[in-house]
Amino acid sequence: MAWRWGTQFVAQLITWTSTILVVRLLEPTDYGLFAMTQVVLTALAFLNGHSFATSLIQTDRIDERRIAQVFGLLLMFNGALAAMQFLFAPYAAEYFGEPLVEHMLRIQAVIFLTVPFTALPSELLARRLEFRKQGQVNMVTALIGAGTALTLALAGFGVWALVYAPIAMFVSRAIGLSVAARLLVRPVFDPRGAGDLVTFGGTLTLCQLFWIIQSQSDIVIAGRTMSTHDLGLYSESLFLTLIVTGRFLPPINEVAMAAYSELSRAGRSLGPYFVRTARTVLMVVAPIYIGLSLTAESAILSLFGEKWAEMIPIVHGLALAMPFFALHLICSPTTNAMGRPKVYLGTSITGAFIMPALFLWGSANGAMGLVHAWWVAAPLLLTITLSLTLPRIGVKPLDLAKQLTPIALSCIVMAISVTLVQNLTHFDLPPLELAWNAVVGALTYIATLWFFWPRLVRETLDMLLNRQSAQP
Repeated sequence: MAWRWGTQFVAQLITWTSTILVVRLLEPTDYGLFAMTQVVLTALAFLNGHSFATSLIQTDRIDERRIAQVFGLLLMFNGALAAMQFLFAPYAAEYFGEPLVEHMLRIQAVIFLTVPFTALPSELLARRLEFRKQGQVNMVTALIGAGTALTLALAGFGVWALVYAPIAMFVSRAIGLSVAARLLVRPVFDPRGAGDLVTFGGTLTLCQLFWIIQSQSDIVIAGRTMSTHDLGLYSESLFLTLIVTGRFLPPINEVAMAAYSELSRAGRSLGPYFVRTARTVLMVVAPIYIGLSLTAESAILSLFGEKWAEMIPIVHGLALAMPFFALHLICSPTTNAMGRPKVYLGTSITGAFIMPALFLWGSANGAMGLVHAWWVAAPLLLTITLSLTLPRIGVKPLDLAKQLTPIALSCIVMAISVTLVQNLTHFDLPPLELAWNAVVGALTYIATLWFFWPRLVRETLDMLLNRQSAQP
């Protein structure tokens, strides 16, 4: 966890620095165009076969032939997807009414050709719990992507800086991971003997389909009703608020999936481990998002500049929904590790109905209407996900609530203190105001937890430091 999450944090610092610099050079319209292409890429990505590689983590039996079979599936699926995106590009451009989208999508089709050389080696390394090499590759690729984006933005390439930077990252990551995992295997295109891998991977692929419907429906719906300027503001606000859930939770889930699978094969109950994981995640995520909501104005003006000031109310609102969404995201590795991906499928189908319906309802009121849709959808989806997951892992809802209540109360105390400080002090420079409020909020939150619930803090530190007392 230290290597996987720690290197992800360093890589994200590199990416954030580049993103903030690039955002100041580009316009909201560029990000609106880029968001349109990302909808198409993400919509096709559920068929990239990554779930078949993930099945190698959960299975009891693995050999060179089964690895080669998965490699063959990945090559077939992603070759077809690259061709499909290339041919579909004109129709996507016509749907959004933006001719440039066609050329962007055709170039971005290259990304699918790199997937077999990233998905397979990353899952093989994860099965062996070798996250150090993955982390080192991720840091190098982050530097390559950041350098590419910044160089092209400075050279005046506009939206193309956003197109070529991810391609540079995917290509370099494919090379790095293939070398790290020593991926020297010839693909096998005969699926006989791999029925369990295909079944498990196929179920997760269906989950990805419904996840994509859930996660991309806001852009698909808004892309027809909002201008590229407004869409760019919303997409960048969503990018900012999803940084923690979208960038730091997937590495945790990746490690959790491998660890839960090992524990499940050993006959251990996953309930106590899940409760501690949920508590630790919320302990970090909740104050970050509540703090972002409280300091949205100074944060946007400091990081993005005055021309992005229209993002402030959007970020303020979205941040309030993200703690619920974070807890929803960490549930799936538990039941997947137990070989019960149908639970994840059920929650994915539910999200694929709830989120688009609410986005359609909210889109009539522009970006803030989408924010209000998040306020309803995130808590509702979390409630349904927990109702399906907790009985399978032997955890009572009341027990989980008792573990999370101290964190919620500490966030309330933090919010009150920051609000009081904002009313009593004023800074002419947004960065100074942001830094002051962040320090006050962090100290208040930590002090509240430490003085009122010291046992919770000690148990969390024991788990993170791998001390014996953390064992359930």
